[in-house]
Amino acid sequence: MEEIRIGVYVCWCGTNISRMVDVEDVAREIETLPYVVVARDYKYMCSDPGQDLIINDIIKHKLNRIVVAACSPRIHELTFRKALENAGLNPYMFEMANIREHVSWVHTNREDATRKAKALVAGAVSRVRWHSSLDKRFVDINPATLIIGGGISGISAALEIADAGKQVYLIEKTGQLGGYAAKIDLSAPFMYSAPQMINPKIDKIFKHPQIKVFLNTQVEEMSGYFGNFTTKIKTEKDHEVELKFGNIILAIGLSTFDPSVIENYKYGKIPDVITSLEFEQCLKSGKILRKDGSVPKNVAIIHCVGSRNSNYHDYCSRLCCKNALKYSNLVRAAIPDANIFEMYSDMRAMGDGCEELYSVTSRKNVMFLMFDQKNGMPDIREALPNDNCKMVIEMDEKLSGERIEIPADLVILMVAIEAQKEAKKLAQAIGISMCGNQFFIERHPKLDPVATTTDGVFIVGSCQAPKGIPHSVAQARAATARILARINVGHVEVEAAIAKVNEDICCGCQTCISVCPYSAISLDEEKHVSVVNEVLCKGCGTCSSACPNGAIRAQHFTDTQILSQIDGLLEKSLQLQEGLL
Repeated sequence: MEEIRIGVYVCWCGTNISRMVDVEDVAREIETLPYVVVARDYKYMCSDPGQDLIINDIIKHKLNRIVVAACSPRIHELTFRKALENAGLNPYMFEMANIREHVSWVHTNREDATRKAKALVAGAVSRVRWHSSLDKRFVDINPATLIIGGGISGISAALEIADAGKQVYLIEKTGQLGGYAAKIDLSAPFMYSAPQMINPKIDKIFKHPQIKVFLNTQVEEMSGYFGNFTTKIKTEKDHEVELKFGNIILAIGLSTFDPSVIENYKYGKIPDVITSLEFEQCLKSGKILRKDGSVPKNVAIIHCVGSRNSNYHDYCSRLCCKNALKYSNLVRAAIPDANIFEMYSDMRAMGDGCEELYSVTSRKNVMFLMFDQKNGMPDIREALPNDNCKMVIEMDEKLSGERIEIPADLVILMVAIEAQKEAKKLAQAIGISMCGNQFFIERHPKLDPVATTTDGVFIVGSCQAPKGIPHSVAQARAATARILARINVGHVEVEAAIAKVNEDICCGCQTCISVCPYSAISLDEEKHVSVVNEVLCKGCGTCSSACPNGAIRAQHFTDTQILSQIDGLLEKSLQLQEGLL
C-alpha cells in the first residue's frame, strides 16, 4: 500500500486571515499530526509563488496528498487542483480548509480563532488520507446554440455566435424581434435613437445564413445535458420541431409592473394616468397629447411605481430614474411652457452620463419633489371645476415638510421592471435557479455573472436583474465568448466527483430520483435499478444522503471521508480544550 505523505499549507491571505489567526502556530501544530511530512505558512498561497511552493514540495518530499488552509473552496479550489496537476498529482488528492470565512471573518478573539483553525485543518488532514484518484471526463459539444428571447440581448448574442460561423436557433415568443428596446424612442442618457440602433441588427438577423428564427414560438420541453441538449418547440403554424444544440442562452428580457394595484395612482380609472411604456408610444408618434387630443400644460412624473416598496418589490428597477429625467427633457423640448414635476423617493441616476443628465435637467425649470414610500405617497384625484387642471396630486413633500397639491394634466408612472411570467416555467424545464423576485440566478454574482449552476446554460440581460442596453449587450457578449471558446475546443471537462449506484443493493425505490435537483437520475426499467447520468450529475450528495440502504454514494464525499473529517476535527478540538484546563 502507498505510504501516505501529506503537505499542509496555511495561507495568511494578506491580513484577512493572519490578523485573527496565528497562522505560524497553526502550521507548527499541524506538522505534528500523523502522515504530515511538511507544513508551511505563506502570505498568499493562491499566488504563483504560493503555488510553486506546493509544486516544489510535492516533487522534493514525494507528497501524495495536499491540504491548503485558506479562503472558501468556491474561490480557489480549482486553482490548487491545477497546481497538483502541474506537479503530476491527481487533482482530487486535495482538500481545502476554509479558515477565512469560517474563522477569521467571524471571530473577534484571536486565541479562540486560532484553536478553531487548528481543528478545521486537522479535520482536513484526517479526511485527505482517504481520498482516491478520480479520472477526468470529457463531453463532446454540439456547436449549435439555442437562444431564447429576441430582445437586444438575444439579438447581440445571436450575431456574435453566427458571425463566428456557428449555427444559432433564435426563439421569440412574440411576432417580432427587438424586445423592450423596440418599444422605446430614445435611450437615456445620451438620447440615441433606439430604432436606429436595433433595426439594422434585426435586419441582419433575418438575413444571416447561420441564424434560424422562430417567431410566435414557445419552448415546450427540454432534455439532455451540457454539450448535447434537445428541445421540442411549437412554431406559429403549430408545427412541432426538434432542435439539437450544445449551449443555451436565456435572454427572455423583462416585463413591467401593473400599477392598477396601487389605488393612490388611479391607473385604469383616470385616462390621463399612463405608464412609462405607454408614454414611449406617445414619443414615437411624435406628439405629446392627452387622451382627448389636447396638449398638457402640467406634466407630473412619479418615480418608483412598484419599486423599492415592500408591498410590491423591494428592489430598485435601475432604469426608472434616468428614463424619468429623459422624459422631463423631452417634454420641455416639445412643450416649452409646460410645468414639469418629478416626484421621487430617492434619485438614483446611476451609470455613465446619468448624473450629468440629472444636473442638466435640474437647470431646465423642472420641480423635484420628494416623497416617502411608506408614509405620504402621492394620491391622485380628478380636479374640481375651478382647479384649472385635470388632476390634482396630493403628497407629503419631505424636503419642505409640508402637505402640498400639484396640478396635473398628464401623469406618467415610472413602473417597475419585473421578471417575465414564463420565467418560472423555463427555469423548471432547464433546471436553473431563481431568486425570490423570479429573476434567474447566476452561478456567482461576482466571479461568474453570466453562467448558471447548470453547465451550458447562460443568462443575459434583464431576465437576471433590471439593467439597461449597455449592460445587456455586455452580458450577451460575455456569454458568447464563453460559448465560442468551448465550441472551439470541441469538448469540455465535466465534474468527476459524481454519484455512483451499487446495483447489487439498489432496490429501485426511486427515492434518489425524487430528490435529485439536477434530474440526473433515472430508473432502468429492465434491471429495476437507478442509473446516474454522469454528465448531468454535479456530485451534490443529495441522493446519497436520502438513499435508505446506501446503494448510491457520492464519489469524493464517501462516508469514510466525511466521518474521518469529523473525527479529526473533534479529536483536535478536545486536545486543545484539555490543554486549557
